[in-house]
Amino acid sequence: FFSPDGKTVAFSGQYDGNTDIYTVSIDGGVPKRLTFHPSADNAVGWTPDGKSIIFSSLMLSNTDAPRLFTVGIGGGVPKPLPFPMGTMASFSPDGQQLAYVPGFKWQQAWKRYRGGQAYPIWIGRMSDSKVYEIPRKGWNDEQPMWVGGKVYYLSDTKGPVGLFSY
Repeated sequence: FFSPDGKTVAFSGQYDGNTDIYTVSIDGGVPKRLTFHPSADNAVGWTPDGKSIIFSSLMLSNTDAPRLFTVGIGGGVPKPLPFPMGTMASFSPDGQQLAYVPGFKWQQAWKRYRGGQAYPIWIGRMSDSKVYEIPRKGWNDEQPMWVGGKVYYLSDTKGPVGLFSY
């Protein structure tokens, strides 16, 4: 994931036997490791100010569902976001809301799946953790990306996956 200023890439990597969060300059160089938790940490984006990376992890989770966290570009102790679980996420430009997928799938390869694991996208307020769902009818909505006043996402509403906005 490119930083908001386009100068740094955040990614998940397995250099020491575990999946952790790293950053590297777009000019190359040695990646900098930011997380050290024994569970897999998966990069999902950046905060709007470019000072932290958003990632999902089973760290602090009381279930099999991952949670969302941020970690500063200098490393340090990750901070949990105020939602009980989540995988894919994107902050609104002002950082006051988060568009995210609250669940996960056991079987990623199911095309046009319409059961209980179908991905919704929720929009949560950071101030009080209240959420609402982007309207859908049981199909998969995923990979939210907030651009300006809209959330862009992938959806399989009528078959093949396409790009939609809300």
